[in-house]
Amino acid sequence: MFKALCDEQRLKILDLLRTGKKCGCELLENVEVGQSSLSYHMKILVESGIVESEQHGKCVNYNISETGSLYAIKILKEITSIEKL
Repeated sequence: MFKALCDEQRLKILDLLRTGKKCGCELLENVEVGQSSLSYHMKILVESGIVESEQHGKCVNYNISETGSLYAIKILKEITSIEKL
């Protein structure tokens, strides 16, 4: 999951998705990568569970997954918490 967050382009994509659902063509207009690179980044984000995808004809819509986001926050809190003795 955290591999998905370790790339500047993927962080830009997530920032774009914070405002709501976007189709791949909208994302492509706003990031500085080609179609194949965008597909690669979206695959990683979707497989990590942070982003959800939904096919509509030829267009794929993406949005941030609430479940995936909450899970990432939970894991981050667990691995960074200090154990009390």
